[in-house]
Formats: sequence, structure tokens, C-alpha cells
Amino acid sequence: MSHLKLMKLLYLADREAMARFGTPISGDHIVAMPHGPVLSMTLNFMDGDVESAPGGWEEWISDKDNHEISLRNQSITRELLDELSDAELEVLEAVWSRFGKMNRWEIRDYTHTLPEWQDPRGSSLPIPHKNVFHALGRSEREAEELAARIEAERSIDRLFAAL
Repeated sequence: MSHLKLMKLLYLADREAMARFGTPISGDHIVAMPHGPVLSMTLNFMDGDVESAPGGWEEWISDKDNHEISLRNQSITRELLDELSDAELEVLEAVWSRFGKMNRWEIRDYTHTLPEWQDPRGSSLPIPHKNVFHALGRSEREAEELAARIEAERSIDRLFAAL
């Protein structure tokens, strides 16, 4: 699969999870780039800019070759996906069902229509979670509260990672 298409599918899955549950699946930072919204750390893994932890990205996904990536293991079972809840898997299936038939350019063009994306003019701009919640129709107060909860969870993750 094109790495561009996979990135858009992953972003749309995070966005759908935010719509359904008030929190993304990945917990990654979102940025606007010329080809649309991007999960920042995931892009770093795709590009080989950072090394993943044992059992992470590099054990699941092949190195990018000619803008294409693939699964290293073609026989994925539910047991191997134990980090994902059933609800998160339902989100992934729903996103694939809706967008999986699009090619990389169609899905890229679609993400350019999302209200939270602004053209960064060749650079990148952060997309705050609050902006995504607004785009999903949440009130100002609710968007702020949900975004604050995501940031609080990140702070806790950083605290435990430092131990």
C-alpha cells in the first residue's frame, strides 16, 4: 500500500475514534502537511527517521520502498492485536470500509476538505486536538475539555516513560 494512503487511513481512524470516544487510537501528534493531516511520530517511523521499540513499527511494517509499505507478517490474528480494543478495531474496519477503495490521491484530496486542515504552504503546522473536535461538531467547552484530557493522558505517559 502507498505510505501516503496508509497515513491518511491512520489519521482518519484517529479522527473517527475522537468522534466516537473522545480520544484518538494512536495518541500521536497531528500536523498539517502539504498532503494533508499527518500523524507526526508515525510519519517518522514510516520514513525510517526513528527506531521503534521492540515489538513496534519495524516488526510489523516493511521499510518504505518506492513509496510503498507492507505488512511483514501476512497472518495477523486477533491475539496479535491485543493492544487494540474491540471498539478500536471496529473503528479501523469502518474507516477501511469507507475509504479503503480510494487511491492515495483520492484519499489525500479528501483529507484536504476536512475543516481542521490548513495548507501549511510547504511546511507543517500543528493541528490541535481541539480543532479536530470543533470540526467534528463539538462545542467550544467540550472540545477544550476533551483536548485537555488527551494532553493529561500524554503527560502521565511521559511521566511513566521517564521512570
